[in-house]
Amino acid sequence: MDPRSLTPALRVLRACLHLLMAGLLALSALRAHSAGGTLAAVVTGAVYAAGSLLPPVRDAVRGSRQAAAVWLAGLCAAWLLLLWATPEGLWVAFPLYFLQLHLLPVRWSLPAVALTAGAAILSYVGHGAPLNPGVFIGPLLGAAVAVATVLGYQALYRESERRRRMVEELIATRAELAAAERHAGTLAERERLAREIHDTLAQGLSSIQLLLRAAERALPEGSAAARHIEEARRAAQDNLAEARRFVRALTPPGLEHGSLAGALERLCGTAGPDGPRVRCSVSGTPVALPTPYEVALLRIAQSALANTVRHASASRAEITLSFMGGWVTLDVVDDGRGFEPAAVRAGRASSEGGFGLTAMRSRAESLGGSFTVESAPGQGTAVAVSLPLPLPSPSAPSLPTGADT
Repeated sequence: MDPRSLTPALRVLRACLHLLMAGLLALSALRAHSAGGTLAAVVTGAVYAAGSLLPPVRDAVRGSRQAAAVWLAGLCAAWLLLLWATPEGLWVAFPLYFLQLHLLPVRWSLPAVALTAGAAILSYVGHGAPLNPGVFIGPLLGAAVAVATVLGYQALYRESERRRRMVEELIATRAELAAAERHAGTLAERERLAREIHDTLAQGLSSIQLLLRAAERALPEGSAAARHIEEARRAAQDNLAEARRFVRALTPPGLEHGSLAGALERLCGTAGPDGPRVRCSVSGTPVALPTPYEVALLRIAQSALANTVRHASASRAEITLSFMGGWVTLDVVDDGRGFEPAAVRAGRASSEGGFGLTAMRSRAESLGGSFTVESAPGQGTAVAVSLPLPLPSPSAPSLPTGADT
């Protein structure tokens, strides 16, 4: 592990491991009854120091695990020479347990720890030392403590990483929700302003223009009053055209150049050359939809198609807008790899995809509609939205998106 990425606690543990290895090797060298034992302790210490200085071994997680395994094999070989030379080398087995558990996968580290403990016991017995329960209990108990410590730490680390990722996902989701709320508020305010301009200024200017035209007909042609009325009528007409331009400018992006069906048709061309072939169709008799409906359906289609392009690996997709009685429905279907919707609802899917579905559902339900997802691994995905059409109200006419008042 890179020393720059170590926490203070891990730096202390690493320093303690170095001191433990150095102290046990020094003890083995001092208590060795032959020069060979001392030399073997020095060689083992040199191999260990070399591994601590080599970046591929020191940073085994980010570097080369193969290089770390080769170094560990060399260190174990040097330790076996130390065991052959003096029985005091068995105490070095304890730091070796930690190294094996840290540098090797679990399927290899546990057998390696067991072999190391066995080698330590056999070496002590082979040197003719007096047998006692501590000869067997010591190495085995040390191995058990090392395994429990390292595996427990790894479990805690994984849990900590899982919680860290969860916190990051929650922060990202909160930011996306805040952005979505700001965007929804902006759209609502734009719609309110457009409706106010349409229902007050534009309607009033239109009425003024009609009254001035009637007054102009009642006056003698060419009179000064008729000329003044003509100028006033033209000013009202110019201001009415300006009000209509404001209304069109406040129309939500993607809908300012036409109907919802046209916006969905243009959306089909955004998948890119490497994306799926997207087709759009409209069924039933189209009716004028309120701006919130058009915005919600367009945003849901955009989000569903974005998920298809990014995650589904689909070759084809189809967007269908249907008008059926008192309902308008939107279906986005692809032939991609699919997923488990239950996993998304349980929070086990990616945060990106899970939040996209949640946002789409929230949009549909905010308008009293329903949102469903049908998918299975290898079976593609179908997203369906149904919204009830509002009853027409003479007192609150729907805002046109491009036509004149």
